[in-house]
Amino acid sequence: MKLRSVLSAFALVLGALLAPGFGVLTATSEAQAATKISHATATSMFSSRGITWSSSGGCSNRNNATCTSFDQLNQATAQGAQTLRSATGCALNITGGTETGHASGTYSHWNGYKLDFGKSTCLTNYVKNTFTYIGVRGDGYPQWQAGSGNIYADEGNHWDVTFYNCGGC
Repeated sequence: MKLRSVLSAFALVLGALLAPGFGVLTATSEAQAATKISHATATSMFSSRGITWSSSGGCSNRNNATCTSFDQLNQATAQGAQTLRSATGCALNITGGTETGHASGTYSHWNGYKLDFGKSTCLTNYVKNTFTYIGVRGDGYPQWQAGSGNIYADEGNHWDVTFYNCGGC
């Protein structure tokens, strides 16, 4: 009888630790497990699907905030952009990658989890009509969540997308 209580308690604790979104433990292991790719690899992946990118500074230096860099991008993030392109059929233009100048955090641009996409009616309609509205972020921007768990934040002049995975690639 006592063993059953201990096992039940252990199962509850383990279940809480493994629950989606809970994860102090899972977030760390997932962040460390990401496969990083080079700028050249990312641009090749994007070009192969007709995804464009632009930079206000016309450059790709990761340490320059006016550039758009893909150095140290997670492979799953690049694949997520490819999945988004295929699913939406929309023209996609990436305006922000892994360059300095974005907000910090585990799931940040710098750490390879985020891309910014230029706004278009096609992309906006797809996100708002396909994904689930989940409320505003701490900074006041509205968010939608894909079935994959990836988060799309409408930051006014662009979509800030957090790719936790490749979105079903």
